[in-house]
This record gives sequence, structure tokens and C-alpha cells, in this order.
Amino acid sequence: MFATAALAHAQTPEKRTQQALEMVLAGKCEAFYAQFSPEMKKAITLQTYAAQAGQIVGTLGRPQSQDAPRARHIGDAVTVMIPVHWPQTTLNFIVSWNAAGQVQGTWFRSAEPKTAPYETPSYSRPDWFSSRDISVGSGEWKLPGTLTVPHGKGPWPAVVLVHGSGPNDRDESVGGVKVFRDLAEGLATRGIAVLRYDKRTKVYPQQCAADPNFTMTRETVEDAVLAAALLRKQDVIDPRRVFVLGHSQGGYMMPRIMQADPTLAGVIVMAGNARPLEELIVEQSEYLFGLEGGMTAARQAQLEALRRDPWRAFPGVTGKYKADLKDYNPPALAAGSPVPMLIVQGERDYQVRMKDFDLWKTGLARKKNATLRSYPKLNHLFVEGDGPSTPDEYAKSGHVSAEVIGDIADWIRR
Repeated sequence: MFATAALAHAQTPEKRTQQALEMVLAGKCEAFYAQFSPEMKKAITLQTYAAQAGQIVGTLGRPQSQDAPRARHIGDAVTVMIPVHWPQTTLNFIVSWNAAGQVQGTWFRSAEPKTAPYETPSYSRPDWFSSRDISVGSGEWKLPGTLTVPHGKGPWPAVVLVHGSGPNDRDESVGGVKVFRDLAEGLATRGIAVLRYDKRTKVYPQQCAADPNFTMTRETVEDAVLAAALLRKQDVIDPRRVFVLGHSQGGYMMPRIMQADPTLAGVIVMAGNARPLEELIVEQSEYLFGLEGGMTAARQAQLEALRRDPWRAFPGVTGKYKADLKDYNPPALAAGSPVPMLIVQGERDYQVRMKDFDLWKTGLARKKNATLRSYPKLNHLFVEGDGPSTPDEYAKSGHVSAEVIGDIADWIRR
């Protein structure tokens, strides 16, 4: 009771957030949970929050240090972030406080790595296209984006780019790679306009965390459909030739995008999983433990815990989010759609495997307008390399394969 009262009466959001962090690190989540808004308590139970926070703290241990809190005011709300440093990683502890001093969103988020300035890939010709800011959607979920259009007389075919998992920016920056910027510049150089935007979970993290109805469909599908509709209204775009490209989670959700907008000229799936997330997270953990020197007792215990409940790897996931994906079979749903498909896969990808590619191939065997291609040397980001793919690859600068961009452009033009 004393800890709860102390947190409630801390005079500043920064101080309240520091006290909340200490409680979470000490395993005293009850005191912090008492400050959750009624909406947050409906979205997540104390037991679920304590288990998710305990998984993070139990895996990483006591942190070495933490930085000073940083506050950002948005209307009547204030979001406070505290970078927390462990030997293995740095996570940002984030709390969004409403005007009444209640928690309307909270999460641990990976710190964004520092990356080198973008280097134009050899297949991009910046003087052959131009880019301008554009907004996708309106109202509470309005998203900032970029429309890249070839120079010359249109109207042009156009592609919407749909992100993978996590709070991605419009470039889909992953370490030293900007997957979507490469795609935008490479395709625009080849006469195809591209629309990309910051993901909803990046622009509105606290609102998404506090939304009891938040699902992967809401996270991914809704904005993709709005973006395609926006392209059709642009004078420089041919409304009959609007495509959608989804990477990773964006590819996984592609059949639902096709279902929501059956007038699309075609879709491209880049490393989209055909299997459930629960299966992938266990498989990825087994792979990474193998790279790190084999199975220790601690790793075995962690793996067994994941096998019992793979969702513990996704802190903050609600029952509604899980229910939205229950029995979802992407190839089966896509097989009944008239929309043409191109599915591309890197054979060195350990996050989405060739097993998924084979499931797409089997599930779409009777779909005559489906094309599938795999690339022996490419990883999950479609960057070329040799040998087993590792997370360290992502930290290095690299570019999406010119071959993949050429194949996508050729398929769209056909």
C-alpha cells in the first residue's frame, strides 16, 4: 500500500516513471498496476502483465544502469521514456500517463540502433524520380508517409509497402538496412511509384497499447487498404494498376488485405510466414541458441517456457489479438482470391523459413496467377550473404538485392 501511495503522489511524470521502473525490476508489479487506467486494466490483467514483465527481467537480470527520464507531451498526456542498460542489450521503459495521472500505455521497447547515413544503392537513380510527403488515413490514426513518383508522363503503376512486425518507420529500417527505401528508390527508377508510411505502432504506441480491440488486422490491414485507396486518387497514378507489397508480417497478413480490397491489381509477399507466430518464435529461439554455442540449462529452461506459452515472447499481447489469429491459414485464404500474387523468399532466412515458402507453394498450387521465386543467398531482409544467417548481419550496412527489385518490377509491368 505504501508503494502504491508513493507512486500515486509522485509530483512529476518523470518521477512516477522512475518509481514504476524500480517496482517492475523488483517484481512488485501490483503497485504499478494499481495506477493503470480502467481501459488498460480491461486490456491486460495483473497476472498477464506481471508474467510478461517478469519474463523480461528474469531473462536479463538486474540492469547495469539507466539514463535520465525523457518526457514528451502530447495534448493532455505525457509519455516518459527511460533507457535501461543490461550487458546484453538496452531497452527503453516507456509509460504514457493521462491527464488524471493514470497509466494509459506501458511497454519495454528495444532501443533504436544508431545507423550510418543512407548510401544510395547502385540500382537507384535519384534524378529519375521525386518524393513528397503524404498522409495515410485521417483522424486519430493519421500516418505520415512518402510518395515516390518517377519523372515523366504518367499515369504510373504504384505499390504500397506494408511493414513487418514491430514499430517500423516508413523506410523499414532494420540495423544498417533500409528495406523499404531501397524498394522505393529501386522501383521508382524502373517506372513504378511507391507509397510507404510510418507504421501505426510507431506513430501511436501508447494508443495501440491501450486499445482493448487492438489486433494484427487493425495493426496492418486497415492502413494498407487506406493507402491503396489513397493511391487511386492521385492524378499521377493509374488506379487500375495499384499493388500492395508486404514484408514479413505484412506478407503474413496479405491474404486479409486481398480479402479487404479484391480490386488490387496484384500483391507481392516478401518473406511472409505461412505458419503461426507461435511456431516461428520457438523455431527462431532454437536456431539462435544453436548459434550462441549450444543449449545450456538456462537456455533449455527458457525454451521449455516458450514451448508451453510462445506468446510470452510478445509482451502486451491481449486475448483479442491472439483470437484474431486463431485458425488463420494464409495460403488457404489467398487461394480463393482472384488477385494475382508474387511470392519471394530468401533461402538463408532463419526468421521465415523455406518451410513457409513450401507451404505457400502447396497451398497455391491451383492458383494459376501465383508466381513463386526463392533466392539462395538472401536473408530475411533480402540482402545477399554467405553461410548461415545471423542477427549480426542486420547491424551491417547493406541493400535489398537488385535481382529481387528487378523481378518485382518485371512482374508488375507484366
